[in-house]
Amino acid sequence: MSTVDLPLLPLGRGRDLDTERGVECPGDLPEASDPALVARARAAKEALGERVFVLGHHYQRDEVIQFADVTGDSFKLARDAAARPEAEFIVFCGVHFMAESADILTADHQQVVLPDLAAGCSMADMARLAQVEDAWDALTAAGVADSVVPVTYMNSSADIKGFVGRHDGVVCTSSNAETALDWAFAQKPDAKVLFLPDQHLGRNTAVLEMGFSLDDCVVWNPLLPGGGLTEQQLRDARMILWRGHCSVHGRFSADVVDELRAKDPDVQILVHPECTHDVVLRADLIGSTEFIIKTIEAAEPGSHWAIGTELNLVKRLAAAHPDKTISFLDRNVCYCSTMNRIDLPHLVWALESLVAGQVVNRIEVDPETERWARIALQRMLDLPGKSHKD
Repeated sequence: MSTVDLPLLPLGRGRDLDTERGVECPGDLPEASDPALVARARAAKEALGERVFVLGHHYQRDEVIQFADVTGDSFKLARDAAARPEAEFIVFCGVHFMAESADILTADHQQVVLPDLAAGCSMADMARLAQVEDAWDALTAAGVADSVVPVTYMNSSADIKGFVGRHDGVVCTSSNAETALDWAFAQKPDAKVLFLPDQHLGRNTAVLEMGFSLDDCVVWNPLLPGGGLTEQQLRDARMILWRGHCSVHGRFSADVVDELRAKDPDVQILVHPECTHDVVLRADLIGSTEFIIKTIEAAEPGSHWAIGTELNLVKRLAAAHPDKTISFLDRNVCYCSTMNRIDLPHLVWALESLVAGQVVNRIEVDPETERWARIALQRMLDLPGKSHKD
């Protein structure tokens, strides 16, 4: 990791109330308790052969990633699974909404397994279907719903994707958010966008890539009546941003960027667009997980980087590129707590259960939700331009 002298809070202790803390940091990840687990995982995968296809998201632990047949972002992995119809079982090492997307895109005979059902996503959980339906009713009462085109980030539940599909909207990723918003604004002469569930990706895309002002954006708080907004604010707004965020990317703060630059003038700041607006404004480069990986791979030896994304990936990049100085853009080193629910014991249990003929933790999206969610996803696939990656 970086040799820059940036003070870190002791692992698992201390708090920084100036950033959006969605979780407390438990400290470094423990070793797998049973050294035989690696051998058991290998044996189970070998026994299943081509009947199983293991997907590993970039943010997964190394102990799990080593058993992934493919790695990538959530949408790429779901499409990879759909391209392997011979695989009877899809074991998704990621979080719940990702497994739902895989179930939507794969064939009916394929069964998607999530090794730990507690592996959710705090961002996706910030937009519940009942809340979004209530918001739509409020937009209707305010007389603006006919002008609103809903756009949801891939990091949302199947229910929300289905809602967006029913209301003539589209799914987006962090790579194609601008293209999706361009499409949405072209659907109606007076179009507004309801952007779900990550306010930061919506704001950063609208302001930094599309020329909107911050005044064009309002934030809908589902915990307040009318979203905490007046009808006039809703009429004036171009972007109605859902009050959601990633509890990992929301951790990064502008003052850390400033400190790093003061201590290391050569450092380049590379962040994900889920970061807050003030952090993104201070960054040198902003892009999806795949963009971050490719940027580091192409970087010059000896270059200095501070990366604002999940720690497992940052540590993996640092280990893979020892000729570059790579640090984590936060004082408090912390992992995504829900992504790390998928550990080696859970993976072994899921695989060995399949060997024994028992499908555990199957993720199934109901047919009606799947139909509308697939429509919203297909609209995204039909968009021109940038690739569809997280």
